[in-house]
Amino acid sequence: MTAAYTPDEATRATPDEATRAHAQAPQPEPGTQGRAARRRADRGGKGSALLVFALPTLVALACVLPGLGKRQLWRDEHATWWASSLSWHFLGRLIDNIDVVFTPYYAGMHLWIAVAGDSPAALRLPGALAMGVSAGLVGLLGRRMFAVRAGLLAGLLFAVVPAITRYGQETRPYAFATLFALLATLLLLRALEKPSLRDWTLYALAIAATGFGHLVAMSVIAGHLGLVVLAKKRGDRIAHYAFAGAALLGLSLTLPMVAQGSGQSGQIAWNTTTTEDLMDFPEKLFGSWITGGAVMALGVLGLLAARRYALLLGTWAVLPPVLTFLTADQLHLFLPRYLLFTIPAWTLLVAAAVTRLAGRLDPGARRGAAVKAFGGLLVAAVAAAYAFVAWPAIGDAKKDLPDEPDYAAAANAIASGEKPGDGMIFNGGLSERRAMAYELRDRKAPKDVLMEWTPQQNGSYGASECKRPARCLKGVDRLWLVSTVSDGRPPLTGAQEKTAAAIEKDFKAVRTVKLHRVVVQVLERT
Repeated sequence: MTAAYTPDEATRATPDEATRAHAQAPQPEPGTQGRAARRRADRGGKGSALLVFALPTLVALACVLPGLGKRQLWRDEHATWWASSLSWHFLGRLIDNIDVVFTPYYAGMHLWIAVAGDSPAALRLPGALAMGVSAGLVGLLGRRMFAVRAGLLAGLLFAVVPAITRYGQETRPYAFATLFALLATLLLLRALEKPSLRDWTLYALAIAATGFGHLVAMSVIAGHLGLVVLAKKRGDRIAHYAFAGAALLGLSLTLPMVAQGSGQSGQIAWNTTTTEDLMDFPEKLFGSWITGGAVMALGVLGLLAARRYALLLGTWAVLPPVLTFLTADQLHLFLPRYLLFTIPAWTLLVAAAVTRLAGRLDPGARRGAAVKAFGGLLVAAVAAAYAFVAWPAIGDAKKDLPDEPDYAAAANAIASGEKPGDGMIFNGGLSERRAMAYELRDRKAPKDVLMEWTPQQNGSYGASECKRPARCLKGVDRLWLVSTVSDGRPPLTGAQEKTAAAIEKDFKAVRTVKLHRVVVQVLERT
């Protein structure tokens, strides 16, 4: 009797056929699955992710938050306060003429000031928190790239870099540029490991946010491109298409701001760069020679230990300074504070070098308790030694900037001796009018008698002074002169000729208060 035929038999393979099919199917490279398993083990679980994020964050905040409002605001911070305190109408007029690249930051600070006020500590708090989160993101990046201990070391090193404290205590957007550059890099690694539309979209938005933080920080994309190219060589068939689409989306979101900002580049033409600036770059970037030199020296060794991430980290650390230096005469962008976002790449390279030395990155390393203990002790010792060396510079980072005038003392001198009907005038080139507006914002201040057009009316940071100063001074019997000409020359040196003549003709100095880089003089009508 013939057995009934079933459709499944047409596709059912015999044991021999199944064996041959398995042998002919593409097999993973020898050791690939083992290496992937070791990488997952090195990363640890969710608890390790929390640890490598939380510990560097707390250390960074412990460095940044104490004394947050103690240091005086300096000129750039006065500009942030001024722009962010304007009404939306006048802020729009300002960015039509200058600083359009800081529009998102000024808009965010405008909302923050409405809630938190404009004390030095309140103005600086958003940047301080952003810097703390950045330290945690460095830790997460190190964990994802290498191992838990690498992440901890990289995040802790970043947290105690003196420049991180310095710019974490500054109401400027550099901390946010660093944060979003880190976030974009972390999202790229996630998207390459487990591609999804969500992660690629978030990556695009993070790239745009990086540009809104600071345009120079968008150069981190060059390192991202190198990582994508390596992924394609390893057989990823869609990574380069997804990256191109996400990067173009992120860049397109910043394009209107970039286009308008290109017409305002003259505002930083003052920044002239010399070879001396290049030689001082490690000190200025990290906050001291010893902290910068140590990290950069070990970072170079880290290129040998970073393996598949060497191209990403090397490009991230080196390319932005090189490009901005080579184009300094045209773009004037070679400033260490603009390149703060490169510090994470250096600390990640150092972490790769140290943990490789401890055997944590070597696939053939023994996993015994002694080896793990040695690795942990080495990481802890490096972090502690670097913190010890950096501590004096961290303290210096919280002091008033040595080249900035003591406007707070000048304001105290005026407030303590001001009388009804007094006027106030300014001379010098260090934003005296804006600085005194901030320092006297909550106190009764003498009238700015020479101001004819306000900065708001000019759509700028600067006011226009009277073309006929004698007429503007009429009826004023006592003046407070705030001058940053404090090198022994007369305080009115460099003032407009008509202004100086009118004051010298009708007024005489009855009191002079000499402060750090600023002079306050009381002038009475003769």
